[in-house]
Amino acid sequence: MEKEEKSAQGDKSHDVVSMADSTVTIEDIEEELFRIERLRDILVRRESELRYMMDDIQLCKEITQLRQELRKLVVIPDKEKSKEVREKEEELLRQINKLVETRDFLVEDVEFERLREREEDREMAAFFQSKFPQASAPKGKFPNRKMASKPQQTLFLPKTGLALVRDCCGFTCSIM
Repeated sequence: MEKEEKSAQGDKSHDVVSMADSTVTIEDIEEELFRIERLRDILVRRESELRYMMDDIQLCKEITQLRQELRKLVVIPDKEKSKEVREKEEELLRQINKLVETRDFLVEDVEFERLREREEDREMAAFFQSKFPQASAPKGKFPNRKMASKPQQTLFLPKTGLALVRDCCGFTCSIM
């Protein structure tokens, strides 16, 4: 009887209950974690790009406002301009120039980020392919699952580079 109790207690110590479905492998979990991390990275990138877009829109608004002020002063004939008006014109030109330079740096940053992200994407794709070679083949678990077509896949990819600047300013932007 003692042997039965010990063996029953011994069996209980070896019974490990996992939170995971018994059909899920460690590789499946690692793959899903990797995909979630990748999605997080994409969302962080998109947040960064939206911030760039907000900055660019703000710069465009400020430049447009300053140019409108400058136009009002430029229509005044030179003979009628006071010293203050001329100084104001020069100050507006300096401010516009400074904002355009700031925007140029912003565009350069966006392009640099785009190139860095492209390289990072290549490295991550190579890593993913080496770590999860079975991921490229359809799994038996989801035999009817369809992969998104190329346009659908790019739907969630962030806008970068000149497309970012063009979309936020559009063709109406006075400095493009």
